[in-house]
Amino acid sequence: MLPDGAPMSDWLSWLETCSPNEIDLGLERVQAVLERLGLERPGHLLLVAGTNGKGSCVAMTQALLLASGVSVGAYTSPHVLRYNERIAVNGTPATDTDIIAAFERVEAVRADVPLTYFEYGTLAAMVVFAAAEVQAWVLEVGMGGRLDATNVLDPTAALITNVSLDHCDWLGDDIESIAVEKAGVMRKGMAVVFGAEQVPKAVLVRAAELGADLLVAGRDYAHAMNADGTWNWRGRTQSLQALQPPGLMGLFQIGNAAAVLSLLDVAGFTALLSVASVNAVLPALSLTGRAQRVMMHGTEWLLDVAHNPAAAAVLAETLQANTVAGTTTAIIGMLDDKDATGFIVALRDQVERWIAVTADSPRAVPADELGRQIANLCDRPCLVADSLASAMQFARRDVAENDRILVTGSFFLVGPVLKQLGL
Repeated sequence: MLPDGAPMSDWLSWLETCSPNEIDLGLERVQAVLERLGLERPGHLLLVAGTNGKGSCVAMTQALLLASGVSVGAYTSPHVLRYNERIAVNGTPATDTDIIAAFERVEAVRADVPLTYFEYGTLAAMVVFAAAEVQAWVLEVGMGGRLDATNVLDPTAALITNVSLDHCDWLGDDIESIAVEKAGVMRKGMAVVFGAEQVPKAVLVRAAELGADLLVAGRDYAHAMNADGTWNWRGRTQSLQALQPPGLMGLFQIGNAAAVLSLLDVAGFTALLSVASVNAVLPALSLTGRAQRVMMHGTEWLLDVAHNPAAAAVLAETLQANTVAGTTTAIIGMLDDKDATGFIVALRDQVERWIAVTADSPRAVPADELGRQIANLCDRPCLVADSLASAMQFARRDVAENDRILVTGSFFLVGPVLKQLGL
């Protein structure tokens, strides 16, 4: 254990040494420490799993509950700028003091149980939420679902946003294998919202085996666009008309919002849902690093933490729907466990100029290797930057009026760029 008064930075560095493995899926270790902590369980626990869109769905869920007077603890990962973003109490990131106190409490009972960085943080978030006595916990699954640390408690209800290829080294190299892991958040008799119309067979089979109450987009709930840009939602117990689009960029966010409304509907919060409440909350919502548009000295920067082919395809649709008169330059950095080929192919028709950089992670693909892949796949040169500062300088150097700079490929790139931009 670190000495009294150790800063957050020392704790975070030390946590990386607590387990011999950076990723070690399994619930036994977390369950053992959780039992020793003896935390009071929340009145409501909502679990958000899936491949893409989890962060947006957690943000929407949290905002709608808070606006209705329900106190909320929200846990997300990874962070973009500061670790504190992962643990929010009533919409505000927890303080260093509160998080360190939670780390100390976990360490006081952990004994010889090895915990990964993520497991330690998950338990610390639960300690913070229990201490704050919030009414609802909203937890974002880190990886998969079945063996993820967030799945250690039985949820009130859950949302699986979608299933696509990601974390293949850990979850499986095909959709059905990954779906088995995502379906692990289901429980007998519990409502589970599936946020896409195409449902993997493994999800349907597991729901039937367990007797879970599975609600599928387009079948058990639905949304539809109106000519004036508003949208309608039909849930299990009610319908809402003439809803304003979420403030988060991209038409796909309406699908995320529809799934969130359905989650709240089946989780016991039906009375909180109204046209007035949704229109007061969702249009004002913003989320760091998710299709985040920033104007700097007359140039548009678009920052998005997309890091797999499915997310890149959605990002490409957003770029196409929000065209610029000039050209788009992409600064890209990725981790070595991601499908760089699929990611690049999904974006290549929307990007005129590429700049490859090594993301800020030991698992990053080297910039020269990433640049080689881009050049081969796009049949055009890719500039290879030796540092993030150089990449940003290159991007700015030839930018003209009405051009756009896109930053994407990893949380470990978007966060550092936001810091460089002073945001």
